Amino acid sequence: MSFLKKLFGKEEESPKDNPLQSANQEHGKTEQELLEQYGGIGLDKQRNLYEVIGNNAWNADLSKGEISFGGQLAFPIQVLGTFSHSSKTWLWAWANDKSSIPPNLLQQALYLKNHGEAHEIPLLKHSEFDAEINDLHLIGMIASGMFNTSAYYLADYGQGIMLVTFQSAIIDKNNSNDVARISTVFPELISTFETNHRNAFKNYVTRKGYTIDQQENQIVAENNGKRITAAFDELSRLTKLQA
Repeated sequence: MSFLKKLFGKEEESPKDNPLQSANQEHGKTEQELLEQYGGIGLDKQRNLYEVIGNNAWNADLSKGEISFGGQLAFPIQVLGTFSHSSKTWLWAWANDKSSIPPNLLQQALYLKNHGEAHEIPLLKHSEFDAEINDLHLIGMIASGMFNTSAYYLADYGQGIMLVTFQSAIIDKNNSNDVARISTVFPELISTFETNHRNAFKNYVTRKGYTIDQQENQIVAENNGKRITAAFDELSRLTKLQA
Protein backbone atom coordinates (compact mmCIF):
# COMPACT_ATOMS: atom_id res chain seq x y z
CA MET A 1 0.00 0.00 0.00
CA SER A 2 1.28 3.44 -0.90
CA PHE A 3 2.51 5.50 2.05
CA LEU A 4 0.30 8.33 0.79
CA LYS A 5 -2.76 6.26 1.72
CA LYS A 6 -1.83 5.72 5.37
CA LEU A 7 -1.72 9.22 6.85
CA PHE A 8 -4.34 9.26 9.61
CA GLY A 9 -3.54 9.37 13.36
CA LYS A 10 -2.14 10.93 16.56
CA GLU A 11 0.01 13.77 18.02
CA GLU A 12 1.03 16.09 20.89
CA GLU A 13 1.71 19.64 22.06
CA SER A 14 3.93 21.83 19.92
CA PRO A 15 5.24 25.41 19.77
CA LYS A 16 2.97 28.13 18.38
CA ASP A 17 5.15 28.97 15.39
CA ASN A 18 4.34 31.69 12.90
CA PRO A 19 2.04 30.07 10.30
CA LEU A 20 3.84 32.01 7.57
CA GLN A 21 7.41 31.24 8.63
CA SER A 22 9.78 30.92 5.68
CA ALA A 23 7.09 32.28 3.35
CA ASN A 24 9.38 35.12 2.28
CA GLN A 25 11.57 32.72 0.27
CA GLU A 26 11.60 32.67 -3.51
CA HIS A 27 8.88 30.24 -4.54
CA GLY A 28 8.12 28.46 -7.79
CA LYS A 29 5.97 30.37 -10.26
CA THR A 30 4.18 27.33 -11.71
CA GLU A 31 2.53 24.26 -10.20
CA GLN A 32 5.34 22.16 -11.64
CA GLU A 33 8.06 24.33 -10.13
CA LEU A 34 6.34 24.23 -6.73
CA LEU A 35 6.15 20.43 -6.89
CA GLU A 36 9.83 20.21 -7.79
CA GLN A 37 10.70 22.68 -5.05
CA TYR A 38 8.68 21.21 -2.17
CA GLY A 39 7.43 17.74 -3.18
CA GLY A 40 10.34 15.75 -1.78
CA ILE A 41 10.65 17.52 1.55
CA GLY A 42 6.86 17.69 1.93
CA LEU A 43 6.48 13.94 1.47
CA ASP A 44 9.51 13.30 3.67
CA LYS A 45 7.83 15.12 6.56
CA GLN A 46 4.86 12.77 6.27
CA ARG A 47 7.23 9.96 7.19
CA ASN A 48 7.97 11.82 10.41
CA LEU A 49 4.25 12.14 11.02
CA TYR A 50 3.54 8.47 10.38
CA GLU A 51 6.27 7.42 12.79
CA VAL A 52 4.63 9.46 15.56
CA ILE A 53 0.90 8.94 15.01
CA GLY A 54 -1.10 5.86 15.89
CA ASN A 55 -4.62 4.77 15.08
CA ASN A 56 -6.26 7.25 17.45
CA ALA A 57 -9.29 9.18 16.24
CA TRP A 58 -8.83 12.86 15.47
CA ASN A 59 -10.94 15.79 16.58
CA ALA A 60 -10.70 19.40 15.38
CA ASP A 61 -11.76 22.43 17.41
CA LEU A 62 -11.71 25.42 15.07
CA SER A 63 -12.60 27.84 17.88
CA LYS A 64 -9.35 26.80 19.59
CA GLY A 65 -7.53 26.48 16.29
CA GLU A 66 -6.25 23.00 17.02
CA ILE A 67 -6.52 19.34 16.12
CA SER A 68 -6.23 16.61 18.74
CA PHE A 69 -5.69 12.86 18.60
CA GLY A 70 -6.87 10.28 21.10
CA GLY A 71 -7.66 12.96 23.67
CA GLN A 72 -3.96 13.24 24.51
CA LEU A 73 -2.20 15.20 21.80
CA ALA A 74 -3.13 18.61 20.38
CA PHE A 75 -1.58 20.92 17.81
CA PRO A 76 -2.26 24.39 16.38
CA ILE A 77 -3.49 24.19 12.81
CA GLN A 78 -3.89 26.14 9.62
CA VAL A 79 -6.87 25.10 7.50
CA LEU A 80 -6.16 24.88 3.76
CA GLY A 81 -9.47 23.59 2.46
CA THR A 82 -11.86 20.68 2.10
CA PHE A 83 -12.54 17.88 -0.38
CA SER A 84 -16.06 16.51 -0.97
CA HIS A 85 -16.32 12.75 -1.44
CA SER A 86 -19.67 13.08 -3.25
CA SER A 87 -18.86 15.83 -5.76
CA LYS A 88 -15.11 15.08 -5.96
CA THR A 89 -14.34 18.78 -5.67
CA TRP A 90 -11.82 20.82 -3.70
CA LEU A 91 -12.87 24.05 -1.94
CA TRP A 92 -10.24 26.41 -0.57
CA ALA A 93 -10.83 27.41 3.05
CA TRP A 94 -10.79 31.14 2.19
CA ALA A 95 -13.81 30.55 -0.07
CA ASN A 96 -15.77 28.42 2.44
CA ASP A 97 -18.34 30.91 3.73
CA LYS A 98 -20.51 28.25 5.40
CA SER A 99 -17.92 26.89 7.83
CA SER A 100 -17.10 30.14 9.67
CA ILE A 101 -13.42 29.30 9.85
CA PRO A 102 -11.62 31.84 12.09
CA PRO A 103 -9.51 34.26 10.01
CA ASN A 104 -6.34 33.42 11.97
CA LEU A 105 -6.55 29.84 10.63
CA LEU A 106 -6.58 31.01 7.01
CA GLN A 107 -3.21 32.74 6.78
CA GLN A 108 -1.46 29.99 4.83
CA ALA A 109 -4.45 29.42 2.53
CA LEU A 110 -4.63 33.14 1.74
CA TYR A 111 -0.88 33.35 1.12
CA LEU A 112 -1.19 30.48 -1.37
CA LYS A 113 -4.15 32.24 -3.02
CA ASN A 114 -2.15 35.44 -3.43
CA HIS A 115 0.81 33.51 -4.82
CA GLY A 116 -1.48 31.71 -7.25
CA GLU A 117 -3.06 34.96 -8.45
CA ALA A 118 0.32 36.66 -8.83
CA HIS A 119 1.67 33.87 -11.03
CA GLU A 120 -1.54 32.55 -12.64
CA ILE A 121 -1.42 29.12 -10.95
CA PRO A 122 -4.91 27.55 -11.30
CA LEU A 123 -4.36 25.08 -8.44
CA LEU A 124 -3.92 27.93 -5.98
CA LYS A 125 -6.10 30.74 -7.30
CA HIS A 126 -9.42 29.04 -8.17
CA SER A 127 -11.76 28.78 -5.19
CA GLU A 128 -13.21 25.40 -6.22
CA PHE A 129 -12.32 22.74 -8.79
CA ASP A 130 -12.66 19.03 -9.62
CA ALA A 131 -10.00 17.14 -7.69
CA GLU A 132 -8.49 13.79 -6.79
CA ILE A 133 -6.94 12.70 -3.51
CA ASN A 134 -3.46 13.23 -4.94
CA ASP A 135 -4.35 16.90 -5.46
CA LEU A 136 -4.78 17.19 -1.69
CA HIS A 137 -1.37 15.63 -1.17
CA LEU A 138 0.11 18.02 -3.74
CA ILE A 139 -1.37 21.04 -1.95
CA GLY A 140 -0.28 19.65 1.41
CA MET A 141 3.29 19.06 0.24
CA ILE A 142 3.55 22.55 -1.24
CA ALA A 143 2.20 24.17 1.93
CA SER A 144 4.33 21.99 4.22
CA GLY A 145 7.48 22.94 2.33
CA MET A 146 6.65 26.57 1.70
CA PHE A 147 5.73 27.34 5.32
CA ASN A 148 8.17 24.89 6.91
CA THR A 149 5.42 23.13 8.86
CA SER A 150 5.97 19.79 10.57
CA ALA A 151 3.43 18.00 8.38
CA TYR A 152 0.06 18.17 6.69
CA TYR A 153 -2.91 16.00 7.60
CA LEU A 154 -5.93 14.68 5.72
CA ALA A 155 -8.72 14.67 8.30
CA ASP A 156 -11.52 12.48 6.88
CA TYR A 157 -14.90 13.32 8.44
CA GLY A 158 -17.04 10.99 6.36
CA GLN A 159 -18.60 13.38 3.87
CA GLY A 160 -15.26 14.84 3.00
CA ILE A 161 -11.67 15.57 4.01
CA MET A 162 -10.29 18.68 5.71
CA LEU A 163 -6.68 19.42 4.81
CA VAL A 164 -4.64 21.11 7.55
CA THR A 165 -1.03 21.82 8.39
CA PHE A 166 0.43 22.01 11.87
CA GLN A 167 3.58 22.35 13.93
CA SER A 168 4.86 19.70 16.32
CA ALA A 169 8.19 19.45 18.08
CA ILE A 170 7.55 15.73 18.52
CA ILE A 171 7.15 15.16 14.77
CA ASP A 172 10.20 17.30 14.01
CA LYS A 173 12.31 15.13 16.35
CA ASN A 174 11.62 12.17 14.07
CA ASN A 175 13.34 13.84 11.15
CA SER A 176 15.93 11.56 9.57
CA ASN A 177 18.81 12.53 7.27
CA ASP A 178 19.64 8.89 6.60
CA VAL A 179 20.06 8.00 2.94
CA ALA A 180 17.59 5.13 3.41
CA ARG A 181 14.84 7.70 3.99
CA ILE A 182 15.69 9.52 0.75
CA SER A 183 15.98 6.23 -1.14
CA THR A 184 12.41 5.40 -0.08
CA VAL A 185 10.69 8.77 -0.33
CA PHE A 186 12.06 10.01 -3.65
CA PRO A 187 11.03 7.00 -5.79
CA GLU A 188 7.52 7.25 -4.36
CA LEU A 189 7.34 10.94 -5.18
CA ILE A 190 8.31 10.51 -8.84
CA SER A 191 6.09 7.44 -9.26
CA THR A 192 3.06 9.35 -7.95
CA PHE A 193 3.58 12.78 -9.56
CA GLU A 194 4.90 13.84 -12.96
CA THR A 195 7.93 16.02 -12.39
CA ASN A 196 11.44 16.79 -13.55
CA HIS A 197 13.30 14.14 -11.57
CA ARG A 198 16.63 15.96 -11.54
CA ASN A 199 15.19 19.24 -10.26
CA ALA A 200 13.04 17.49 -7.66
CA PHE A 201 15.95 15.44 -6.35
CA LYS A 202 18.28 18.45 -6.17
CA ASN A 203 15.74 20.47 -4.19
CA TYR A 204 14.87 17.56 -1.92
CA VAL A 205 18.38 16.66 -0.81
CA THR A 206 19.39 20.31 -0.49
CA ARG A 207 16.49 20.87 1.90
CA LYS A 208 17.60 17.78 3.81
CA GLY A 209 20.92 19.52 4.48
CA TYR A 210 23.02 17.71 1.87
CA THR A 211 25.69 19.42 -0.19
CA ILE A 212 25.54 18.49 -3.86
CA ASP A 213 28.01 17.97 -6.67
CA GLN A 214 26.21 18.28 -10.00
CA GLN A 215 27.73 16.44 -12.92
CA GLU A 216 26.46 15.96 -16.47
CA ASN A 217 24.37 12.86 -15.84
CA GLN A 218 24.26 12.62 -12.07
CA ILE A 219 24.04 14.39 -8.73
CA VAL A 220 26.15 13.28 -5.76
CA ALA A 221 24.74 14.43 -2.41
CA GLU A 222 26.68 14.21 0.87
CA ASN A 223 25.90 14.93 4.51
CA ASN A 224 28.22 14.04 7.42
CA GLY A 225 29.76 11.07 5.66
CA LYS A 226 26.50 9.87 4.14
CA ARG A 227 26.38 9.83 0.34
CA ILE A 228 23.63 9.20 -2.18
CA THR A 229 24.08 9.31 -5.95
CA ALA A 230 21.29 9.85 -8.46
CA ALA A 231 21.84 9.23 -12.17
CA PHE A 232 19.60 10.67 -14.88
CA ASP A 233 19.07 10.25 -18.61
CA GLU A 234 19.04 13.05 -21.20
CA LEU A 235 15.42 13.84 -20.28
CA SER A 236 16.31 14.25 -16.59
CA ARG A 237 14.54 11.01 -15.68
CA LEU A 238 15.99 9.01 -12.81
CA THR A 239 17.84 5.90 -13.99
CA LYS A 240 19.68 4.92 -10.82
CA LEU A 241 19.61 5.82 -7.12
CA GLN A 242 22.50 4.48 -5.07
CA ALA A 243 23.11 5.03 -1.36
